[in-house]
Amino acid sequence: MANKKVAILPGDGIGPEVVKQAIKVIQSVNAEFGHSFDMQVMDFGAISIENHGLPLTETVLAECKASDAVLLGAIGDPKYDHDLQTTVRPEQGLLQLRKSLQLYSNLRPIKVYPSISNFSPLKNSLLDGVDILFVRELIGGIYFGKKTLSEDKKSASDLCSYTDDEIKRIARIGFEEAFERKKKLTLVDKANVLETSRLWRRVVQEMSNEYPEINVDYMYVDNAAMQLMLNPRQFDVIITSNMFGDILSDLGSVLGGSIGLLPSASKGPNNALFEPIHGSYPQAKGLDKANPLATILAAAMMYHYFGMFEECNLIERFVAVAIEENILTEDLNNGKYLCSQVGDWVAKKIKESSISYNQI
Repeated sequence: MANKKVAILPGDGIGPEVVKQAIKVIQSVNAEFGHSFDMQVMDFGAISIENHGLPLTETVLAECKASDAVLLGAIGDPKYDHDLQTTVRPEQGLLQLRKSLQLYSNLRPIKVYPSISNFSPLKNSLLDGVDILFVRELIGGIYFGKKTLSEDKKSASDLCSYTDDEIKRIARIGFEEAFERKKKLTLVDKANVLETSRLWRRVVQEMSNEYPEINVDYMYVDNAAMQLMLNPRQFDVIITSNMFGDILSDLGSVLGGSIGLLPSASKGPNNALFEPIHGSYPQAKGLDKANPLATILAAAMMYHYFGMFEECNLIERFVAVAIEENILTEDLNNGKYLCSQVGDWVAKKIKESSISYNQI
C-alpha cells in the first residue's frame, strides 16, 4: 500500500475528458492494490488564463512541486493560435512548468499494435516489431533560448544553446534505456551545419566509451525523418535535442495509426509529469469521442515511475486487450466506442481481474 500526492491538470479541449478516463483507471488500480492517491484537480493552460489571467499560477506551481507526480491532459485554444499578438499564451504555462520542475528528459515510447497496424499510413511489412523510445531533451535549446524581435518587426531571432552537462544528463538516460532494451542508440542531430549539434555528437561519442555494450550510430535529422518512414524497425532508442525531438516524435506517432495511443513521461531530479503527446483537439471538445488510451498509458508510466511495476503492467495489459478486441474510439474504429466507454471498459476489466494483486 502506498500514499501518493498527484497534481491533476486536465487543461483544455479534450484534456478534461481523457484525464477523467485515466482517473477512473487509477481508482480501479488503487482499489486492487490498496493504494491511496491524493489527487488535486487544478486549472492549467487556456482555462487558467480565462479564470486567473495566467496559464500557470503560483498556487498551481507550488502544488505541482509538492506532488509526487503531475498528470496532464492537454493545453491550447484556437483563439490563442489565431492571435499571434497576444502576450499571454497557454504554451507559456507548459514551458514554465517544465523549467520550474527541471523536467529535462522526455520519454516518448512508440509501439505498433499488430491488430490495428492497418490504420498506419505505412505498409504492414514495415511495421512488424516496431518499438521505439524517443529520449528528448526538454528544457534547453531553441525553445528556451534568448528571443529577439526588431523594433520594426521585420527581423527576429531565437538562440539555440546547449552545455555539455545538459547533453550528458540526457544522453546518460538514453544509454541506460538502451541497455535495458536492444542495446542500440541513435543520436539525431544536424552536425554538418549546427555547432550545437557538433557538441552533442562529441559528447555522445565520448560517453559511448562508458557503454561498450551499446551500438551507437549517428544520423542527421532530415535523414532520420525519412528513415522513420522507410525503415522504422532500425531504431530502438533515439536521443536528440528539444526541437528535433518534438518534431520527430510527432512524426513517429503516425506509425501506430493514431497519436491518441502515445503517452509520454517528463522527468527531472525531483519531479515527473505524465501526459499524452496529442494536443487539445478543440474540434472534439465535449463530444466524448477523443481517444483516452494515451492518457491511460501515461498513468501506467506514472506507476512505473513510482516503482509500482505490477500496477503499470496491469494497465498496459488491459489497454492491449482493449486494442485487440477493438474497444476503440473513432480515430481507430469509426466511432464504435465513446471516450467514456473506453475508460469504463478498461477500469471495469481491472476491477474484474481474477488475479489478487494485493497478495503479490
